[in-house]
Amino acid sequence: MSVYSDASSEDLGDELQSLGWYHYDLSRHAAEALLLSNGSDGSYLLRNSKEGPSCFALSVRAKDSVKHFHVERRDSGYKFGFNEFPTLQDFVSHFANQPLLGSDTGTLIVLRSPYPWHVEEPSIYESVRVHTAIKTGCTENDLVAAAPALGTKEGYLVKQGAIVKNWKLRWFTLNRYELKYFKDKESKEPIRTLDLRSCSAVQFDYSQDRVNCICLVFPERTFYFCAKTAVEADEWIKILRWKLSQTRKGR
Repeated sequence: MSVYSDASSEDLGDELQSLGWYHYDLSRHAAEALLLSNGSDGSYLLRNSKEGPSCFALSVRAKDSVKHFHVERRDSGYKFGFNEFPTLQDFVSHFANQPLLGSDTGTLIVLRSPYPWHVEEPSIYESVRVHTAIKTGCTENDLVAAAPALGTKEGYLVKQGAIVKNWKLRWFTLNRYELKYFKDKESKEPIRTLDLRSCSAVQFDYSQDRVNCICLVFPERTFYFCAKTAVEADEWIKILRWKLSQTRKGR
């Protein structure tokens, strides 16, 4: 008999509440902001996924980006990666051994420490010394909430040169509206930073004599990159297009 067959969804919810790093309905955006600002390399947390009541997301900080992995709760237990764990205790014990994960981009991540749901905060507040209006005549309709889209990604892509049309392997990072590429993963300074707010289109490209090719169209130049697999190319295109859609909302 399944260990969950007689359990209600409420019972299962109560089970997860005992997990100190389960962050309930924390959004993807908030998880990335939290781990990037206050976590460390290898910090992770579990949160609900929008894909269904039995679906969760494990958000993991990998240096300057955040990766998200599926966790599914089934009648037979918790499915994560290649493994299935019959109980929550087995699932948690797996994390105590600091598992090593490999993503589609080839990035290896050690799950070092869970990020707790409850973190102590100081009860210290600034005193208001100046309080006056800079603008006048504005209404609540002029008050528009805005923030850069987070959505991070990183990995190796093969890039075509600008003048000599040769192809070189480069390490790419995507953070906020900036797509940076480096000589390699260990390089500290980028070769170039592309501001996606100036990009007009992202699409698959079939004009080059290569497979899994992506092009980014800028006013001064079109950039060509190639991914190792079609799945990886599709992931890059999806998140880059999403970034572009976010930039256009703010215009």
